[in-house]
Amino acid sequence: MTDMVNSPPHYRDDEIECIDAMVQVFGQEAVQMYARINSFKYQWRQYKKHDDPSEDINKAVWYLRYSQGDDPRNDK
Repeated sequence: MTDMVNSPPHYRDDEIECIDAMVQVFGQEAVQMYARINSFKYQWRQYKKHDDPSEDINKAVWYLRYSQGDDPRNDK
């Protein structure tokens, strides 16, 4: 089953995941700030997009963790 929170296929190409490419281009600190802002976005819209907000809530948590230097991809 595709994990649309931790490893959505549209966030990766053959060689690199988008967030890792962002770090290479913009630096870790900038991407962590982006992640913090993105977490806010998912919290903001959690009940506006779906009847079930769990995916947006899980994405908000994912980005908030990343913003604090805790990469959720390491949970596997």
